[in-house]
Amino acid sequence: MALTMTLEEREIRHYTCDCCQAPIARVWNYIYRDDIPRAVYFANCYHHTDQPHDVWMDVIIGTWGQSDADDHVTFGCRVGPVVGSSEPGATLVDPLYGRSGAPINGRVLSREAALTHQQLPEFWEIVDFVLMNDPTVRPHLYAS
Repeated sequence: MALTMTLEEREIRHYTCDCCQAPIARVWNYIYRDDIPRAVYFANCYHHTDQPHDVWMDVIIGTWGQSDADDHVTFGCRVGPVVGSSEPGATLVDPLYGRSGAPINGRVLSREAALTHQQLPEFWEIVDFVLMNDPTVRPHLYAS
């Protein structure tokens, strides 16, 4: 079961960080599994002043194209520098957008709840896919 994304649906918006006035690129897009929408991700690419780049990402997994979000579940992670590694690392966090209470989020998982959730492996598969394939996220973290 292959993951894919379409660049036609991808959206990007630019903001300014409140703490340091540096740019933020916010990207969202659908992730498909076997040509069926499976998830939506929201990735905030931060360029904080005098700090390494990082990405805060929410992923909503569930059924799309229906009127309800009963099976939606929202995970969050931060991807960025870690001590002792030349590559960025990812860690679970409480979702950023999940706090909005929007119905699209479905069940919003705290970091603690996400650690034992049955869909955690699928979440990490989607995160890896986005990190390697999104044309904004990938160069933001892996710039040479």
